[in-house]
Amino acid sequence: MISGMMSRLRKQGLFLKLFLVTLISIVTVSLLTLAITIRMSEKLFVETFSITNGKLLSQIKANLEGYNNAVATSVTAIAQNAAIRSYLSSGETEAVPLAIQTYNMTQGMKSIRSNLSAYDVAIMIVGANGRSYTTDPWYWPVTGDMLKNHPLTEKTKAHPAQIMYQLYMGKDREGNKEEPVLVASKALFDRVGGKTYGLAYVAIRDRNFKPLYANFTSEGNDVLLLNNEGLIISGNRDGLIGRSDPQLLREAALARRDHNQAASSYVQGREAILLSEYLPELNFYLVNLIDKRAAIGQMVNAKAVTLTIMGIVAVSLIPVFLITRKMTKSLRVLVDQMSAVPFGGFDHYVDVTASSYEVRELGNAFNFMLEELNDYVNRLMETEKQQRNAELAALQMQINPHFLYNTLASVKFLVQQGNKEKAAETINALISLLQNTVSDPASTIPVSQELETLKHYVFINHVRYGERIRVHFFVEPESLDYRLPKLMIQPFIENAFFHAFHKKAEGSIVIMIAVREDRLVCEVADNGDGMDAREYKDNCSDTQEELPATRRNRQLFSGIGIRNVDNRIKYMYGDNYGVEITSKPGEGTKVKIALPLNKS
Repeated sequence: MISGMMSRLRKQGLFLKLFLVTLISIVTVSLLTLAITIRMSEKLFVETFSITNGKLLSQIKANLEGYNNAVATSVTAIAQNAAIRSYLSSGETEAVPLAIQTYNMTQGMKSIRSNLSAYDVAIMIVGANGRSYTTDPWYWPVTGDMLKNHPLTEKTKAHPAQIMYQLYMGKDREGNKEEPVLVASKALFDRVGGKTYGLAYVAIRDRNFKPLYANFTSEGNDVLLLNNEGLIISGNRDGLIGRSDPQLLREAALARRDHNQAASSYVQGREAILLSEYLPELNFYLVNLIDKRAAIGQMVNAKAVTLTIMGIVAVSLIPVFLITRKMTKSLRVLVDQMSAVPFGGFDHYVDVTASSYEVRELGNAFNFMLEELNDYVNRLMETEKQQRNAELAALQMQINPHFLYNTLASVKFLVQQGNKEKAAETINALISLLQNTVSDPASTIPVSQELETLKHYVFINHVRYGERIRVHFFVEPESLDYRLPKLMIQPFIENAFFHAFHKKAEGSIVIMIAVREDRLVCEVADNGDGMDAREYKDNCSDTQEELPATRRNRQLFSGIGIRNVDNRIKYMYGDNYGVEITSKPGEGTKVKIALPLNKS
């Protein structure tokens, strides 16, 4: 099954190559066009982003500065309020004066809290005398003792002239993290004495701080507040709050140095477009991050683009498929027909009637070549056939004159002796032998007729030389009707008569003809001198000149030897048939002739 599929694919090779090249070209052009479009859109998007988000950052900056102004006003009012300063710095312990101080301080704090009424915050003051107060203990559940040695307080004391914005990350009683709180803290000190008498804290929860910038964010469009240590104080992504990101700090500083030009950066594991604004009053970097992939994805509908490309490719490939199929079909048919020539012969012409002009011209040229080859082969085969027939006829006509002379001399001797009957029989045998010799050399005859010719030949030799060499015929009756080329066996009987009994005075020759499986087997065996098989072939060479003169004169058919018979059989029936010789010195020689079974 797999081999069949591979064969069909090979036959469709040209079509597949053309189709694949076209398909790849269309897809490549579509993808390049899409890539260029996206690149141009990205560039336009970055430029537009720089302008649009620059304005958005300005709006966020204004909101944050508004909040900072409200905090600064409140902290200044706290520092200037005498009742608050007295409450945080005096050592009064009596109940009535302390109650009066506390009341006056509370009224002052309520008045100051109104400055931050637009924001949901809590204000807490802690005095050097250990006293503290908060406007909303539930909003920011911390105490003065908790803040006494807290990093918030330590940093605030280190910069008494500044309002410090810091992140407070508390934990509840179960150890879970509480909601982040942004704390603005300021040291309270007496300008006359230069002594700090307390600290003021303005705390706002992250959820209440986010409205200052959250309206300007969206998915993939983030706003982060970063202090000068790289700590993320606030942002629309809750998971980032409280994390330190030095790389983001460096990118923000670079963006500020480049006059806030939008640039692509690889931050927080993603490629993003970054804008940065520094807020000196809060000592923050206001950073705007846009996820480039998400932004481009929103700008370019990947699904729609993909479907569009697929649609374009499909529509383009339909005519390409039809045209390519039509172009290659005629070529494929031509190739199939040309491939069948080795099996169908030179007369297997290709049909080009329904092909294109190019294929039709190619097919016509191929047909013309086949016609010329066919004519040439036919002429060559006819010439070779005529040449072989002429050679066989010439060989069969080359009857040794000495054979005729000796035979006729023997007849004359028989007549003189008065043995007219045997003389007549000898003449009849010679006539029959001559008739078979001069007839069509390419014809075949039944085994029975060949057997009669062989008996006549043996009879003539017995008349001439006596019967010291006996000949025995063993022929299966069912083989008599099978046909074989004429004079196929006679050369081997001749060689046995004239070459097998030089050392031995007498002997015998056995001729056997039988059917073995799908073959007609003829054997000529003698019990004569025997010899090496190579010597036997040399002594029975196809050319008369290769024989000694004494032996050449003793041959009946001077040119019909073993090689001639073997070549003739192979020429007529193929290489599976022919002559096989076995011989041993002193034991004799056996010749085996294999022929196909043929009655026609």
